[in-house]
Amino acid sequence: MAASGEDLDANSTYDYNYDYSDEICNKTELIKFGAVLTPVFFWIVIMLSLLGNTLVLVILIKYENLKSLTNIFIFNLALSDLIFTFGLPFWASYHISGWTFGNVTCSAVSFIFYTGFYSSIMFLTIMTIHRCLAVVRPLSDLGSTRVCYGFVSSVIIWNVSFLAAAPALTFVTVEKNRDTMYCEFTDKNWKIGSIYEQNVCFILSLSIISFCYIVILLKLLRSRSHTRYRTVKLIFTIVVVFFLGWAPYNVVIFLKSLTDIGGIPPFNDCAVSKGVDYAFYVCRLIAFSHCCLNPVFYVFVGVKFRNHLKKMLKKLWLRQNSLDNSQRNSRVIHSSGEELSIY
Repeated sequence: MAASGEDLDANSTYDYNYDYSDEICNKTELIKFGAVLTPVFFWIVIMLSLLGNTLVLVILIKYENLKSLTNIFIFNLALSDLIFTFGLPFWASYHISGWTFGNVTCSAVSFIFYTGFYSSIMFLTIMTIHRCLAVVRPLSDLGSTRVCYGFVSSVIIWNVSFLAAAPALTFVTVEKNRDTMYCEFTDKNWKIGSIYEQNVCFILSLSIISFCYIVILLKLLRSRSHTRYRTVKLIFTIVVVFFLGWAPYNVVIFLKSLTDIGGIPPFNDCAVSKGVDYAFYVCRLIAFSHCCLNPVFYVFVGVKFRNHLKKMLKKLWLRQNSLDNSQRNSRVIHSSGEELSIY
């Protein structure tokens, strides 16, 4: 399901099941590995992502000013992570019993998944660029144009994401192989092309992010800010988490494309093919977990958001206590009334 998207999920399932019965390269154990591990992990990621990103949206709407560029991008990043998350339940079910949701849902879920993936990467990149400009040129505020700039940037990113995801609407369909239904690209060329599209997007984004953070670090290391080392540590953590999450996955799906092409040594070897498939399962789980980590590394490490969260939880706790006390007093009064009525 993922960026090479479907390929990631859908096609991975198709290729594996199609080849698993092959007498030359039996991958039955690999199917069992993916069918057990993937759905369980996906559901954990789904729960954490829904909780974390929903809290981000609530805090931004309730306590923050959405006229801030940073908040606009954080809002859209949380939204794109939620969109990405909405596809995971379908793929979790897919790994257990095949595709059972019909052709229209297959195309729609694939489109939604790609949209969430590409928009998340692009909002992450533009947030980094904005942060870099804020550090390097702190006095060059966009002023009253910042809302317009944030809105226009967001619209452009969403449209580019829709465009990048559009092939899924046409070329991803449900097909039957033996007794199992598969949601996949019908053309191997589109499958391979989607992998390379994701690779290019990742490399460009990672290059821009790395360059921006190098500039930020150089600027901070020359400053005399008391929070310099804490900020450097945070930036380093963000870059490392982003790289460790998506770099191995992109390398593996590229290697997987070589096994899908076939006939290219050593990727036509059964042992190598199995190794790539196992690596694909593991790296995909790590990469997809990034949608539930973003709220932690991009939002909740911020003092303002942490304080807003504490304030919101405190209000909920006080409200619940007040409700419990009210219900308890009501029961006492009702019980007293019953006693009086008996006598």
